[in-house]
Amino acid sequence: MRVLSVTSECAPLVKTGGLADVTGALPRALAIEGVQMRTLLPGYPAVMAALDENAVRIADFSDLFGGPARLLSGTAAGLDLLVIDAPHLFDRPGGPYIGPTGADWPDNPERFAALSWVGAYIAANGAAEWQPLILHGHDWQAGFMPEYLRQMGSADIRTVLTIHNIAFHGIVGPDRLASLRLDPARFHSGGFEYWGAISALKAGLIGADALTTVSPRYAEELMTAEFGIGFDGVMRSRREQLAGILNGIDTEIWNPATDPQISTYQKPQQKQANKAALRAEFGLPASDGPLCIIVSRMTHQKGLDLVLEVMPTLLAHGGQLALLGTGERDLELAFSALAEREANVAVRIGYDEGLSHRMMAGGDAILVPSRFEPCGLTQLYGLRYGTLPVVALTGGLADTVINASPAALARGVATGLQFSPVTAEAFRNAIVTMCNLYSDRNTWSKMQRNAMAQPVGWDQSARVYARLYERLAASE
Repeated sequence: MRVLSVTSECAPLVKTGGLADVTGALPRALAIEGVQMRTLLPGYPAVMAALDENAVRIADFSDLFGGPARLLSGTAAGLDLLVIDAPHLFDRPGGPYIGPTGADWPDNPERFAALSWVGAYIAANGAAEWQPLILHGHDWQAGFMPEYLRQMGSADIRTVLTIHNIAFHGIVGPDRLASLRLDPARFHSGGFEYWGAISALKAGLIGADALTTVSPRYAEELMTAEFGIGFDGVMRSRREQLAGILNGIDTEIWNPATDPQISTYQKPQQKQANKAALRAEFGLPASDGPLCIIVSRMTHQKGLDLVLEVMPTLLAHGGQLALLGTGERDLELAFSALAEREANVAVRIGYDEGLSHRMMAGGDAILVPSRFEPCGLTQLYGLRYGTLPVVALTGGLADTVINASPAALARGVATGLQFSPVTAEAFRNAIVTMCNLYSDRNTWSKMQRNAMAQPVGWDQSARVYARLYERLAASE
């Protein structure tokens, strides 16, 4: 089973969030199921630098959305890659979507249309005697693939689109139809037109043979007006082609038994050593209360404003907070100011992969109060390291954490806490419950052991993806 994964980011080569972790882990997980997956990536500077010296040119494009380009085949970080070497599109400073000034690149529509177009080209024509049976695209950046396959006369090639976050639509005005190489006849409500504009995401939602999301609950939520963000009608119309497949994490990279970033083999009774080291790293004093951590983009979607509202309650119960993240400027400033006022709050603005591992190992609880969360990975990391998640009851957070309800505690199966609705008051109540549970050392230790025993890897979900590919291939 040959599958081409088409994505705008892939860990550890280029990462802005969970999408990269998923696309980086899937090829290894699927190999066990007999799936040969190659990953198509834009040739960002970091990707080009990571390619092995044996990378070979397998195709040339005289004009790829504004300039010449090459398609390279090689390996990096244990991944089989196809890389679009197009300096006019991808050889830039900054992140994959945003330049050094913090603004989106104005030609992002063309940059990622090129990614979709090359993915369709490989499926239609092959690449160095390798041709995928299935095209698996991720988010709006791969949304135009079904349209380009149609134009290439290869609409019978099967496609999958995974929605990691439906909030990002890939919107651009109809004046870009020509520059995006789109068929004007498809610019209508049954095609890629969306309220008078072009939507790359809608092109994928309408055109892909199968749609997946990153958790079962998020699949259900996307069919509602509250969470569908304008696409709930499209999602309901494609209910039969939609599947919620829970994300996993790379349990080799996130392995408390072998993690080089932490000081001890992680068992609940050994949490104290890592916690002491983490407090020292953040400059926090000793405390009898729980050390809570946050590793997150600092946005209102992630509920970081709610954290500010409940901090007095956490601190009053002897709790502490260590935060690592970057994002919306008002939240960065608010948390930095809080850390200056409160000795039991420490904040690092930015991202540090090694520090995130040490935080998972040393924290008692991880706070994830997202207003919506397609899957979430940080709560899975927390489970793996015995750092109990306190999460909003939404999306994948609802699917992966067993709430410490009286019934779950009585049965001895709880792995964290959930709260609903997503308000400061409900979150505050969960914080109080968490602090009370923490003071009961036997109950807390039992919850830690439960958390660390949860299956958070890719085994089950990889099997589901493999069966999906098989069904699609058989339907040709």
